This record gives sequence, structure tokens and C-alpha cells, in this order.
Amino acid sequence: MGRKPKVAITDAEYESHEIEERVLSRINAELVKFQCGTEDEVIRHCGDADGLLNQYAPITRKVMENLKNVKVIARYGVGVDNLDTKAATEKGIFIANVIYDITDVADHTVGLILSLIRKIPWIHGATRIGEWDWRKFQPIPRLKGKTVGIIGFGRIGRKVAQRLKAFEVELIVYDPYVPLEVFENHNVTRADFETILKSSDIITIHVPLAEETRYMLGANELEKMKRGAFLVNVSRGGIIDEKALCSALRDGHIAGAALDVLEERLTRGNPLLELSNVIITPHIAWYSTSSIAEIQEKAAEEVSRALSGQIPINLVNKEVLRKMR
Repeated sequence: MGRKPKVAITDAEYESHEIEERVLSRINAELVKFQCGTEDEVIRHCGDADGLLNQYAPITRKVMENLKNVKVIARYGVGVDNLDTKAATEKGIFIANVIYDITDVADHTVGLILSLIRKIPWIHGATRIGEWDWRKFQPIPRLKGKTVGIIGFGRIGRKVAQRLKAFEVELIVYDPYVPLEVFENHNVTRADFETILKSSDIITIHVPLAEETRYMLGANELEKMKRGAFLVNVSRGGIIDEKALCSALRDGHIAGAALDVLEERLTRGNPLLELSNVIITPHIAWYSTSSIAEIQEKAAEEVSRALSGQIPINLVNKEVLRKMR
């Protein structure tokens, strides 16, 4: 008899892993769990694993060169910017992500837009300490009639557009990779990047982090935005230059920002915390009691498929198939 396949959880924030255990028991796999934060920890704990389940731990080229048995790495989520997909392809390792129901992300996005426009967090804070004066929060613009620019028109961007239509806003969208008929089918206006910056009262970002999107909104781009516009990011930290954003928020060029993601985990000294026109949530847009179970199950299923000799459904590095052939 051959040995049991070994699957290692490199790191995860979930309270229980009963779902993964149930899924992987179908292939008689051994599941081991760690909380790795560095390359060396992943190598030390997971070096002999056949499959990895990963959340945030760095899976770099160095790590992959020391993973002697790994055939598949599945990430708990959509983004794979902490995984070196090129190195994985060279080594013949499948990288899979989880395409889950992104309803919660779209809902959170709209919630942040409403919170910014209506100043809900600040009104709530003042009311809790006994202040009862609507005049203190002037001006509050009306959302109806505003122009909302959506950067990235994948699954999440489209869901956001569907929801925002109920508020009678004008929707303009930038995504150079989406065919014209998609914009037409969703009854939105396709626009170039410059138009999004200059014409939008609110910009919401829904693109992955990659070389071409890193600091997509830097000092120059923020300066081009309409004075008094609002900015929302629920995609990835690193798409906005946070130093430039702080400057634009301080001088009032940007009226407010709502961020569910940051370049680095939030610490007490982050200058964004000093600003009174910023809403920060802890990368929670994806979360609901339904989504967390879905993510755990689908990630485990991808590992199970690969270790059973099948191709993962959500294979990120499709080039690996050519290498295998």
C-alpha cells in the first residue's frame, strides 16, 4: 500500500477545519495544520506535503524549490498575489483559487459608498456621545445623479453595477479586457481610465493586484480625480499609493476614502488613522457565514481533485498543462 497523501494548511484564520477534514477524508488524506508567517516556516512545516491549503503565507520560488512532493496549492480566496505562479508552473505545480459567491463583496462595496456619502460612521459616533445636530454634518451630497466610476468589470464590478442602478446614478466603467457587448448587456458606459478619473464623483476599484495594477492610483492619478470625489477599494492593497492618498485626503482634494484592504496589516502608527475622512474595514468584504464555509469546502475540493489525478476546476496557471504534456 502507498502512503496516505498529506495535505498541509499553511495558515488560516478559521475557527474550525472540519469541512476540509470531511472533504479530504474521501481520498484518505492526512490533514495537518500550521500558522506559518514566513518562507522558512512554510518550508520547515510543509516541505513533505503533497498539497497545500493557503491563506496569506508567502509561497515564493524559494518555498517551492523546497516543496519536494507538492502537486497542488489551493488558496482560500480569489487573489493569488502571495503565490509565485511562474515558479509553480516551472515546477509543474497546480495553483488553484476559489471562485465563490461574491455577493457579499458587492454588498460591502455599496455599504461603504453609502457610509461615505451619508457620513454614517461620523454621525453615529457623534450621536452616541449625546450630540443631536444634523447641521454639524453639512454638506451631505445626494447620491442620485452622481457619476460612479467602476475600475474593473469582472464578476464583482458587475454585481456592484447592478446594485448601484437602484440609486439612479450614472455608471461609467473602465476595463480594457472586457468585450464591448458586456458593457452593453449591463447597460453601463465604457470609458477610458482618464475619463474615469476626471468625471467620477465616486470611484470604486475591483481589479486584482498585478504588475500593471500596482499603484494604479498614484499621486498623478489622484490629482486628476475630481476635487471632492470619493474613493472605495475592496480589491487589494497596493493598487492605491497610500502615501499619496493620505496627502490627497489631507488637503481635501479627495473628500473621503473607504478601504477594506491596505498594503500592510494595519498598525497603530498608520497615517490613515490620523485622518477623519477615512473608513477602514479589516479585509472583511468577502465574509459572511455562508461565504466562509463555501471557501473552505471549495479549496479542499480543488486539492482533492488534483491529488486524485484530475485537473482543478479553477486552475490559475493554465500554462502548467502545456508543461505537463
